[in-house]
Amino acid sequence: MEVCMLGSSDTSLCDAYDLAMLDLDGVVYVGGDAVPGAPEHLAAVREAGMRLAFITNNAARPPGEVAHHLCELGVEAEEADVVTSAQAAARLLADRFGAGASIALLGGPGLEQALTAERLQPVSVHDEANAVVSGYGPDVPWRDIMEAAVRIRDGLPWVASNTDRSLPTPYGVAPGHGILVEMVSGFSGVEPVVAGKPQRPLLDETVRRVGGERPLMVGDRLDTDIAGAQHAGLDSLLVMTGVTGLAELVAAGKDERPTYIAPDLAGLRQGHRAPDDADGDPALGGWTAGVESGRLVVSGDGDPADWWRVVACAAWAHLDEAGEPVDVAGVSVPRP
Repeated sequence: MEVCMLGSSDTSLCDAYDLAMLDLDGVVYVGGDAVPGAPEHLAAVREAGMRLAFITNNAARPPGEVAHHLCELGVEAEEADVVTSAQAAARLLADRFGAGASIALLGGPGLEQALTAERLQPVSVHDEANAVVSGYGPDVPWRDIMEAAVRIRDGLPWVASNTDRSLPTPYGVAPGHGILVEMVSGFSGVEPVVAGKPQRPLLDETVRRVGGERPLMVGDRLDTDIAGAQHAGLDSLLVMTGVTGLAELVAAGKDERPTYIAPDLAGLRQGHRAPDDADGDPALGGWTAGVESGRLVVSGDGDPADWWRVVACAAWAHLDEAGEPVDVAGVSVPRP
């Protein structure tokens, strides 16, 4: 089996890169609580000179609210450190239509604030407009959705903040803005210009606002965070504190594979070795992973971070060769 190589860094990632673009839910916090150790790890890498940007596809909350929430969790953050898909969407509209353009708003306060900050004029979906912009907004009336859909069908340009199909709520995982996008697109036959991950405008906007010449995307989702980094030509760190688990990792296609993998944000403070070749199987730090009769087999002992790395390399090599994910039944994930 050909060993699938991850990236290598002899120095810690916070020394190798000057900007960490951090997804929020599943990376910095989960629900209402900080990921264990996240505030301390982020404080340490910032002390080491790495810039931090907190980026989110959620267009509903203004950056100031996000920064305030992070501070409540013990994560130092200012409004300027937060970049949202609403801001990226507003930038796209401003670049196309210019200051003063009227934009029909189908979304929440975060989207309205982003438009105003770019000197665009938010208007109702019932008013004359140069374009329509949509984003998650729990209080958006159905009549507004209907009129926006008709106007989009009839030719009004459309920018969507993101296409996330779900989002976490206090009452469980619920439909996200992506469901509305699918519905309006299906009705109108029009695909929107998308600002959020996995498209690159949000990442470009982050670098523009926060700075940095060697950015690193840090996320927990393969289909948005990691795929978005690949679309933008950036390196990425996958942390295993969110929605991606073993089953999702071994099934990752080539456009969803990270440069680095770590159990949590401690990975920013460490160097990263890629697995070596041990008779055709990846080996690292006391672990060796292989595939026997389509099943993942891992042997050895050592750092859990190295376990994830050898497993990823063995699984991806099998996927590329066999065309189907390796069977992970019975495989136990080591505790950090």
